[in-house]
Amino acid sequence: MKHFSSLLLLLLLTSCYTIERNCTDFKTGTFEFTYTIDGVEKTSRFKRTEHFNIDYHEEVADSSSIRWINDCEFILKKLHPTNNSEKNAIHMKILSTTEDSYMFEYKLAVKRPNKPLNIEKGVAFKID
Repeated sequence: MKHFSSLLLLLLLTSCYTIERNCTDFKTGTFEFTYTIDGVEKTSRFKRTEHFNIDYHEEVADSSSIRWINDCEFILKKLHPTNNSEKNAIHMKILSTTEDSYMFEYKLAVKRPNKPLNIEKGVAFKID
């Protein structure tokens, strides 16, 4: 009975916890995030408006259109893809927010047949 009471109390406490998701605060603005490629950590900056996302990777601009699904999810599609893999749309989802950052996950918007679906996560910081 003691274990049951402890388990019930733990369940009640964790069910009251809700993740903060003020996604509308992050629909537009200038953001930065850090990522790692081949063991090298890099920082990228991007500017988002209601309809466009402009990425700045190593001072090279790359634009995408944005189609919002809801306040916390949107689809990115490159405006000028340079290869076939860049033609694939990306599904972005804001998982949680803080005052000046949000945690997100992204994956291909359409799963390729016979290929595993990779889901990546990251944190973006609002700088403007």
